[in-house]
Amino acid sequence: MLYSLFQYLHTSDFPGARLMSYITFRSGAAFVLALLIAIFIGRRIIDRLRRMQIGEEVRNLGVEGEKKKRGTPTMGGIIIIISIMVPCLLVGNLGNVYMLLMLVATLWLGTIGFLDDYKKIREHNKEGIKGKYKIIGQVGIGVLVAATMYLNPGMGIVRNTEVVNTKTNEIEQVIYESPVTHTPETTIPFVKNNNFSYSELFGALGDYAEPAGWVLFFIVTLFFVTATSNGANLTDGLDGLASGVSATIVVALAVMAYFGSNIVYSAYLNIMYVPGTEELVVYGAAFIGALVGFLWYNAAPASVFMGDTGSLMLGGIIAVFAILIRKELLLPILCGIFYAEDLSVIIQTAYFKATGGRRVFKMAPLHHHFQKAGGEVSALIQRPYEKVAETKIVTRFWIISIILAVVTIVTLKIR
Repeated sequence: MLYSLFQYLHTSDFPGARLMSYITFRSGAAFVLALLIAIFIGRRIIDRLRRMQIGEEVRNLGVEGEKKKRGTPTMGGIIIIISIMVPCLLVGNLGNVYMLLMLVATLWLGTIGFLDDYKKIREHNKEGIKGKYKIIGQVGIGVLVAATMYLNPGMGIVRNTEVVNTKTNEIEQVIYESPVTHTPETTIPFVKNNNFSYSELFGALGDYAEPAGWVLFFIVTLFFVTATSNGANLTDGLDGLASGVSATIVVALAVMAYFGSNIVYSAYLNIMYVPGTEELVVYGAAFIGALVGFLWYNAAPASVFMGDTGSLMLGGIIAVFAILIRKELLLPILCGIFYAEDLSVIIQTAYFKATGGRRVFKMAPLHHHFQKAGGEVSALIQRPYEKVAETKIVTRFWIISIILAVVTIVTLKIR
């Protein structure tokens, strides 16, 4: 809204109107607005949730401090959603398809989480809506994103060609082709040319290689949206854990979006140039500000929990963000915490069924494993060990997430 207004004022030579044309300025404004909204409006929302007696029903897991959390207001993900949406609507370019997709994904996944939380509270049912319906909702937004990228020829990349000095074998220049290439191409780490098209896997199909590549892209998109959304949902079990880890991940994504959307920086770093994705930097800044503001209340001891309204949304829009900037194959590194939580539940369940009751972890998801300790021995650790304080677990997971974010960015130059 403000973006369109300032664009109009700029044509009239209004002093200062040009500021809104700078991504850095709009991103800074989005961050500050989101942070302030989360802090100041968040308090009112928490009070309202408390008056409505929308509190968390904590299961008896036998871990320290869980009884104190019973009754803490949940559905705090509403704070995050509002804090993202308002700044993006104000300073974002709503004519940009990437921004529109992120806003739709935010509302879509937030609605799924809201319905899940509502069912838990209304029926006092910890399971919420059935898992298959959550999957259907996650697959739905994945299909929408993939279909939009397939049907919109403007959502492509500009391929780059290296000019190498034959004597020194050094890259002298990176040249980008002028037309936008509409292809299912992505980024892979640790190789000389980190651009990779899914169609390359189907070269034997000839003219059908491109359609086959898009089909694979659809499948990959659905997998990452579902896996990352559920991983974030499982990670949301300790005060500040999911929000802190997510903030770190989005910082890395915003950095990659900024460099990948600028032809000068893309050429300098010799990475994929994806025109139009600069608007995702504005969205990312609002997302980071919302999460930092939410941490104001969610840090231990938490005054509010995000609930599935927030956690299902966080992972899903992180996956959509990565897909839009063609970095989805970097998610296993960047979102290592989320996928570790996913795998811990899968491994625990499969091992429990296969062995008739034995466990690999003391408790799953993974973060709860470190809260349980004593004389008992798990299949994973063959000796007694002491439990770890909740705040220390959260801090260590944050540190690991920061390391993974740095490694993810570095992989763009490790070839």
